[in-house]
Amino acid sequence: MENKKNSLIENLKQYHFEFKHLTVLFVGLIALQLVLSFVHKASLRNFVENTQEWYQQHSAEKFANLSTTTLELLLETIHLNVNSSEADKRRVIQFFDIILNQQVLQQNVDEICLLISYEDKIYTIDDGKVLYSFFITKKIEEPDATERHLNAVNIYKKIKKDLEQKEEIINIKSEKQTYHLFVPFAPRGEFMGAFYMRNTADVSFIQREIVSNYEETSIIYSALFLLGLLAMYYISSYTVKERDEAQKLFFEEHEKSLKQKIDHDKEALFTKRIYHTHHKAEKVMGFIKEDLRMLEPNNINEVKYRVTKYSNFISRVIYDMKWYDPPIQTIRNIAFNTNLNEVIKFIVENIFNRTARKTGSFEIKLNLDKNVPIIHINEFVIWEILEPLIQNSIDHNGDINLTIKITTKYFKEENITRLYIEDDGQGIVDKLLEKNENGIKKLFLENVTTKTNNQSSGYGCYIAYEISKLRCGWNIDVENLPEKGCKFTIEIPH
Repeated sequence: MENKKNSLIENLKQYHFEFKHLTVLFVGLIALQLVLSFVHKASLRNFVENTQEWYQQHSAEKFANLSTTTLELLLETIHLNVNSSEADKRRVIQFFDIILNQQVLQQNVDEICLLISYEDKIYTIDDGKVLYSFFITKKIEEPDATERHLNAVNIYKKIKKDLEQKEEIINIKSEKQTYHLFVPFAPRGEFMGAFYMRNTADVSFIQREIVSNYEETSIIYSALFLLGLLAMYYISSYTVKERDEAQKLFFEEHEKSLKQKIDHDKEALFTKRIYHTHHKAEKVMGFIKEDLRMLEPNNINEVKYRVTKYSNFISRVIYDMKWYDPPIQTIRNIAFNTNLNEVIKFIVENIFNRTARKTGSFEIKLNLDKNVPIIHINEFVIWEILEPLIQNSIDHNGDINLTIKITTKYFKEENITRLYIEDDGQGIVDKLLEKNENGIKKLFLENVTTKTNNQSSGYGCYIAYEISKLRCGWNIDVENLPEKGCKFTIEIPH
């Protein structure tokens, strides 16, 4: 025991620490900590300012673009005419006011107006009633709002030519973090002017809070750091250095692998989406060509109606390819007044029955409840839900004579409409009706199918589930019938 004690004393004697050494050590550490704190504070301030500027610009442009897109889609969806009822007129004017006036209530939005170029004049509109009247009469019946937005008009005159040629968002930054945003306004593909928004974002209070919190943390950290440093000095070593380096290399490799996987998954998802939508658009384009070939004076109105529906659906397909996650107001909106039964009739008669007349391998029967209320969902979104479900029944039953029954039923007590798609085919394999850990049946998962000869398989039911459940808020389920065949059930709350 005595020998061990002497050995420990001898080991400690080789470290000749005196008071002056400790004083120099502490002074040096304090100075180093102060320099580090100053550099870190300056870097943090610079980072916050750069992040703030990027976020402000990105947020302002996105908000202005969404407002413009909403206004354009509304004008493309509704039909403005002098014979509209007062209720329809008030509803449309209310929606215009929401875009032009209530947006100003949003934080950091200072000014909004619509600049319309018409017959060598620039009209300034910031009122829903005036905007409605302008699209009906092409005149400004009430006093012009130019005086209220004089600065916006002056800037627009300077950039009008460039904005019309490029049709891209122009963002002009002025002092005090103020952004003047001009978004091209082109309803139905025709350039008419610009949607103007002045956005002043001030998040300096966040910067002050971050810096203040960092200073408090830095003081506490410095005190604890200096108190514990001397003790840590004797026990620190390089034993963990190699482990840290190996861990760092592992994390870097793992990060690189994750980035590659994410990029690959995004590319694969986008590719399959393009293929799937291209396949549907290609079939509809074939119908358009066929209708144009059979166009005669006695059927021009019928063909015009079908071709218009086909063309609008193709426009929706192209829009879906543009937006991975489209704005919710382009799917669900009070401006959409869709008759579910009419959509079903059109899809069956002008998509599937046209194919059936050629093949004769299936028959679709309709049992539609005339009491089903109007739903505020874009009709072409409903098309995207129903078409793959009906096609699924056809594709998975081969060449047998298949009967598909589509039923709608409105339950007044629950205020719910239920839509049933039944067939008398082979039914669905039991394993596809099993639920995963999230409670979703495998049939509605991506890349799940029973077909082996089609590279687009496993995507139709997935799209139908994603749109109906996640975007429209509908419940969708599937089950096998007791005798034979299967049944899809969609619950639509009102």
